[in-house]
Amino acid sequence: MARSKTSKKWMDEHVNDPYVKKAQIDGYRSRASYKLLEINEKDKLFRPGSVVMDLGSAPGGWSQIVAPIVGDSGRVIASDILPMDGIVGVTFIQGDFTDEAVYEQILNSLDGAQVDTVVSDMAPNMSGVNTTDQYASMYLVELALDMARNVLKPGGSFCAKVFQGVGYEEYVKDVRTSFNQVLVRKPAASRPRSREVYLVGKGFKG
Repeated sequence: MARSKTSKKWMDEHVNDPYVKKAQIDGYRSRASYKLLEINEKDKLFRPGSVVMDLGSAPGGWSQIVAPIVGDSGRVIASDILPMDGIVGVTFIQGDFTDEAVYEQILNSLDGAQVDTVVSDMAPNMSGVNTTDQYASMYLVELALDMARNVLKPGGSFCAKVFQGVGYEEYVKDVRTSFNQVLVRKPAASRPRSREVYLVGKGFKG
């Protein structure tokens, strides 16, 4: 099947993307690793001994960044619908966390511990229909926020990818009700034409 002009443009952009090439050299599984590196440099979301939850973790680019920082005294609980190859120091749970059994499995993996930071790079499978894709993406970040509210310790942090569009402003307001400080980040590795930004919530109110 011949590629559409849109998919060919995406492939050309992907192949020539400096962050894709850099990820291959640095041994990262995803160009998204550089987004979290920049955000963490500014916002200090992780430290040795932290308990971190990584939602939408596959292929593991973010868990790769977090695991060495939290070290042996910390923990990373990662989850995705898609499979993910193992990473030292990361407990991976495959499945849809809207499924009660998967959700319980994630909570059980914490062994009663509260979480210092919840991160989410979740995104839906894009249909190309902007309205449909926006509603799907907002649904996912609302789920991520709900998870954060259930597992974060007071003072904890939250970082989630959000696409600007319908529902975005209301979502930002909702996040502000649970965190003392909410910041909007657009990392250099985030393509300029993309509507994605990263919301960082600090100081969970509990």
